[in-house]
This record gives sequence, C-alpha cells and structure tokens, in this order.
Amino acid sequence: MSSSVSGDRPRDVAHLSAVELFSHVPEETVDFFVRLMAFSEVARDGDSVYLHAWDDYERFTVKVTGASRPGIGRTWLRAAGPQALERRVEHLERTGFGGTWVDGEVGIGRTYLFHDPDGHDFGLYWDTEWYAETQWDERPRPALKNQAEPFPGRGANIRRIDHVNYLAADVPAAGAFLRDQLGGQLTEQIVQDDGVPSAVWYHLGEKTYDLVHTADRTGSSGRLHHVAFAVDQREDILRAADVFLEAGVHIETGPHKHAIQQTFFLYVYEPAGNRIELCNAGARLVLAPDWRPVSWTAAERAKGQAWGLKTIDTFHTHGTPPVD
Repeated sequence: MSSSVSGDRPRDVAHLSAVELFSHVPEETVDFFVRLMAFSEVARDGDSVYLHAWDDYERFTVKVTGASRPGIGRTWLRAAGPQALERRVEHLERTGFGGTWVDGEVGIGRTYLFHDPDGHDFGLYWDTEWYAETQWDERPRPALKNQAEPFPGRGANIRRIDHVNYLAADVPAAGAFLRDQLGGQLTEQIVQDDGVPSAVWYHLGEKTYDLVHTADRTGSSGRLHHVAFAVDQREDILRAADVFLEAGVHIETGPHKHAIQQTFFLYVYEPAGNRIELCNAGARLVLAPDWRPVSWTAAERAKGQAWGLKTIDTFHTHGTPPVD
C-alpha cells in the first residue's frame, strides 16, 4: 500500500555543523566546554573562541562570543555540495528569505547568511576545513585514523553536536521554513487542542531530528531553548551528571528519557545561563523517505517523560536571552 506522505524533498542541506553561543562571561563558558565537556580550543578571533568536539570532522563545533547577554548567535549548516548550495541560495532569494554572502569565518569558506521567520541567524556553506587534515602540527594524532581528534578522556567526553532547539513566537511559520526552505522533514510534533503545533522536530539527514522549534511563551523572537551535544552511550550521561555535580554546575533535569524521540537526556546551564543538553539519541534513525510524523497531544505530554518524570517548570519558562 502506498504512503500518503511524500518522500520527495530536496537534500541540499547535509547537516547541522556548528553553533554560536553568546556569553557575558565568555571565559567561564569556554572553561565549561573545555574542562567539563572535553572540547578543545582551536582558535581565537576578537571576542570569539572556537571550540571543537573530538569527533566532529570540521574545524569547530561551538563559537563562544562575548556579549552583554546570553543567547544563540549563528547556526551553521553545511550544504550537500557546491551546486546544492547555489540551489538553496537561489530558492531562499526567490521566496523572500534572501540574505548576503560573507567570507572569513574560521575554518569555513564562502557562506550565505539568512534568517528564519523568527529572526534566528543561519549560515549555509560548502567549503570547509577538515580538522584531521589541518591540526597535526599542533595536536597529537589519534590512535584510530578514522576519528578527528584523540579521545579526550575527561569530563563528559562530548563526541559531536546533535541538535538545536529554538524558541519561536510562531511555531507553524518556523516549521514551514525548515520544510520549504531547508528541505527538512517533520518527524514528531506536539499539537495543542486547537490543532496548532506548539513544538516541531525536523531532521535533515537520517538522524531523528536536527532542528527544533518550541513555542516561546513570552511571545519573544530569536531566543534559544537549548543546544544539544551527543555522547556515546547512556552511561556517559550518568557519569556527566556526577562531573557536573562536583563542579557545582546547575543540573536542571535528568538523567532521564524523553517520550518524544526517546532521547536519553541531561540538562544543565552553562555559566552564562544558556541551557545545554547532553543526549544519547543515536539508536533511533528515520530511514523512511515517506516518514509519517508522530503527533503528541497536550494531554499525552502532561503525563511526563518516558518513565513518568514530570517536566520541570523551568523547561517551559527558561530561555536565553532572558525576558523581563
């Protein structure tokens, strides 16, 4: 029997690659990522510090930029190829989401900058600097040549970036942007009693999700809910909870398992107040090109997480930058 959901979507955007975080205490934020999350510092440029997770293949994973308030800056997406980049840019400009070309970002070539309907900043590019091909003069070679950097063996041992969850004033518009402009596919969503989605999960490749939009209860635009980073297994998250406990880092909720997407999770706040998730989501893949989105009702979500843990109140109220 044929599916009623179309699998014919553009694959011009390959994956989420890096994110910029604003911090009013940038050196403390950098210390959090280097000492407790096991990132490596790879470059500095002005008020920004570039950090690398040990198995991300590109030059950097997180850019920490000094600012008056916490929040999210740019999200970088790598195109599937040079022609795919040009196709997406042409489509963005033709549909009213056009931006501008820039050069000069550390490790990234010519980049097209644009915004989603909520004002979040994106950069789309193709040319990139591979970490493993450029760092051997400065850093030790890993024992296994098929990983970017030696396993750090400290802190949470973060392997790679996983996803970004943005707060949005208009979730349907934000979701339509991910679908129509970036070629994302909806995998799961929360639908309120009036039929309007309050949160949407989209993926670009085969992971269950890469980019998420959640309703901002303040009605604000351009804010961050959280950035998530992946570890190898659940036990790494349990160990990370002890690491953060000893370091005095605020643990907001978890370790536990989400009902939506079945992600094993731990949420903490880095020193500037940006919410950070540690997750182990690699066991589930969405391989069906005609995937049927899973919808959750408000009543179903009120039951709590997968094993019954109630969602903590701050999960619905805390975002960055803060709103008075």
